Amino acid sequence: AVRAWKQKQQEPFLPLSHKPGEAQFDFGEAKVVYRGREMKAAFFVMSLPYSDAFFCQAFPRECTETFQEGHRRAFKFFRSVPYRISYDNTKIAVAKIVGRRGDTPTRELLRLESHYLFGHHFCLVRRPNEKGHTENLVGFARRNFMVPIPRFDDFEQFNEALAESCLKDLDRKLRGTTGTKRELLEEDRIAMLPLPPAQFEARRIETRTATSLSLVRFDRNDYSIPTTYAYHPVIVIGGIDRVRVLVHDRLVAEHVRDWGRENVHYDPLHYLALLERKPNGLDFGKPFEQWNLPGPFGLIRQRLEGSLGQEGRRDFIKILRLLEKHS
Repeated sequence: AVRAWKQKQQEPFLPLSHKPGEAQFDFGEAKVVYRGREMKAAFFVMSLPYSDAFFCQAFPRECTETFQEGHRRAFKFFRSVPYRISYDNTKIAVAKIVGRRGDTPTRELLRLESHYLFGHHFCLVRRPNEKGHTENLVGFARRNFMVPIPRFDDFEQFNEALAESCLKDLDRKLRGTTGTKRELLEEDRIAMLPLPPAQFEARRIETRTATSLSLVRFDRNDYSIPTTYAYHPVIVIGGIDRVRVLVHDRLVAEHVRDWGRENVHYDPLHYLALLERKPNGLDFGKPFEQWNLPGPFGLIRQRLEGSLGQEGRRDFIKILRLLEKHS
């Protein structure tokens, strides 16, 4: 009786027809060992249902920047832009849901669409079967590319290997098709849009206020800026590999992007101006703890302080300030 009831409750689905030039997108999760630590990576997959070609990349996290960067890399891989892409109701893409379907795209999705000129289609809430092709390929890619659990120290090197695997997969021929995926992809490209000449920049922009320690928080990590701009409102631009800080239209700081959390990144050069007024901070300031200067700097400091005392330290700090403009 239970078996008969379960069979009766199962929902049947209608086979869907896919035209050339259409794409579907989804994020999945996969376990990886990154720099010796096990973590869940966000697994980006874009597929072309007509040819069954797909492209996948792994990122530390699912967010606006990785969403945009995944699209940029997928379009480059396909050498064309799909004229329509289907999405689920992720907050990265959908700003407002009306009824059971996404209605309003986010500003960053619109920026992506305005650059590449493709259209979007939002699926019904909790109806992944509307983009079942990509849902299936997320599982296929995870089973074939992420088993056993991959170990790597650089996401970019791992993504190059993933792109190569997607390229080799184009030589497969699926049951019931007239040619290989590579051959059908050429038919897909005829219906797709050309790549624009200008390259798209995947990034997220946030407004922040610098703290008294000349630190700015972005994505759960703190980054230093010159002490001149402490307490100032700033604009933070977070990309895939860099974090830039602007005051008005001036770039005042740039750091390597940290995908961890609750870490602080100091640039000692940002604190040298303050050091002239507080010279004792040279030995106790946190920004200078891991600052490995070449040997001659230690020698000249020893000689200056040995002959001039506290004034020698101030003279040494003036020499350090030359590093703000010179190598």
